[in-house]
Amino acid sequence: MKQQIECSELSAQELHVEDDRSGRVTGRRSKEVRAPRRGKLFKFFFPFTSYVVTNACVLVFWVYLFVLNRTRIIGRQNVGEATNTLLLSNHQSLVDSFLVGMGAYFPQALWKPRLIPWNPAAEENFFKTPLLAWLSDNWKCIPVRRGRRDFHAVHRMSQVLPTGTMILFPEGTRSRDGSVRPGRPGVGLVTLATRPRVIPVAIEGMNRALPIGKVVPRIFQRISVSYGPPIDCSEFYEMPRTRDTTQLLVDKAMQAIRVQYAELQRLSGCAPAPECPAGGVSNGPTHLSRPDG
Repeated sequence: MKQQIECSELSAQELHVEDDRSGRVTGRRSKEVRAPRRGKLFKFFFPFTSYVVTNACVLVFWVYLFVLNRTRIIGRQNVGEATNTLLLSNHQSLVDSFLVGMGAYFPQALWKPRLIPWNPAAEENFFKTPLLAWLSDNWKCIPVRRGRRDFHAVHRMSQVLPTGTMILFPEGTRSRDGSVRPGRPGVGLVTLATRPRVIPVAIEGMNRALPIGKVVPRIFQRISVSYGPPIDCSEFYEMPRTRDTTQLLVDKAMQAIRVQYAELQRLSGCAPAPECPAGGVSNGPTHLSRPDG
């Protein structure tokens, strides 16, 4: 019973990635936004529409990331193509999911749609209009109710992850200065339930390309994403499923992400995050326009 009570205290805010568009918790009351229920017709066409919509958007973001910016991919060989793979990343911008997914699985996802990752997304941000809700559904977003005990979302994640791939941001919100913040325990609950391959991912530079509060992304920025070797989480599987256990698991993942992030900063010639100039860096190594794997 104690185990169930402690797990029930994990809120949707601890599972997901966003606060509001400014990255701050405002504390203001607003009209509740709920993701629409989809009927049989939508579910019938979902495999087709999801493939078309997602890959069309991916092509647009590929131009932005690899043509209009200088994006480097490191360690892609660590990801592989196995199902039940969970990519845990630090969080810097609203479009980090596209960067992490593309770096790991593009272009293979064009002929292997099962590699398109699932992305838990804040219900009030990504499902607030009918068009955005339709796009989010086709982007394989799982609606999460921020600040609440959304066990429907946890159950949905546990259903789809074993037969697919998923991206989660343990920090729970975007970082303004790019630094890697402490992770929240909710991600550990999903990990304990599904026992996936956990891949730590570090992003550097997206906070300059699309800062919090900006709508128009910047170009000619230096962006890097690093995929580390799988994290061994077996030590946590026999422990009680409490908040302490999930927090320990997440802390281990965040430490791996911090190490990778520091290495990306070193390669980019950038000072530690709080001192990193807003306009990017200029003396790093030559960028790579294609993944190294």
